[in-house]
Amino acid sequence: MPQEPESHLALVRRARRMNRTLATAFPHVYCELDFTNPLELSVATILSAQCTDVRVNQVTPALFDRYRSAADYAGAERAELEEYIRSTGFYRNKATSIMGLGQALVDRFDGEVPRRMKDLVTLPGFGRKTANVVLGNAFDVPGITVDTHFSRLVHRWEWTQENDPVKIEHAVGELIPRKEWTLLSHRVIFHGRRVCHARKPACGVCVLAKDCPAYGTGPVDPAEAADLVKGPEREHLLEIAPPPPRRRRAASGGIR
Repeated sequence: MPQEPESHLALVRRARRMNRTLATAFPHVYCELDFTNPLELSVATILSAQCTDVRVNQVTPALFDRYRSAADYAGAERAELEEYIRSTGFYRNKATSIMGLGQALVDRFDGEVPRRMKDLVTLPGFGRKTANVVLGNAFDVPGITVDTHFSRLVHRWEWTQENDPVKIEHAVGELIPRKEWTLLSHRVIFHGRRVCHARKPACGVCVLAKDCPAYGTGPVDPAEAADLVKGPEREHLLEIAPPPPRRRRAASGGIR
């Protein structure tokens, strides 16, 4: 018999249960970009577009030593700034955004990164994703960061069918308490990078297996799945991996 559609209440309960499970799997989540203040995080987040956090973290120590204030970025020589950030890709566009950010902060915010979403999204290089990263990690203001990992996983979990990042942010925000938004973002991103990979997720050792509609998209054999788990939390994740669910409906639509 066809399965009845999940009610909104059931979805809320499942999403919150999954968030609690992720909290057990990843008890110490954090922004994987290195920074010491809101300006550094703003610049690092701009650099992270189409670039790994690892690469950004290799670039920023020298960059942050050279440019220490919004005024420094505003007055930067373009060619020199581009050389510092060249390896992050799209360096010309990023340099334009970073220099524009510095100038905007000097002109409109006394050189300081503002603490409000409505102000942040007016800055060069900022959209809601970057604003939520800065709010959540520099100012402790809860925010949902919809990056490629987050979008892919919440679709795979059938938390939302929305594709627009802003609509995804709002849809997920209705499922999870506001105080959890920043931590949820980190947990989902950690899980996407370490376990729930785009092409071959480690379903057979996934802590979310019993609640995941896409269980079976990747290998369900624990030994095969274990080889796919990445990151420093690997040993812990394998230790707490549950036994495979007895019955799961087949994942629809292939890779999501």
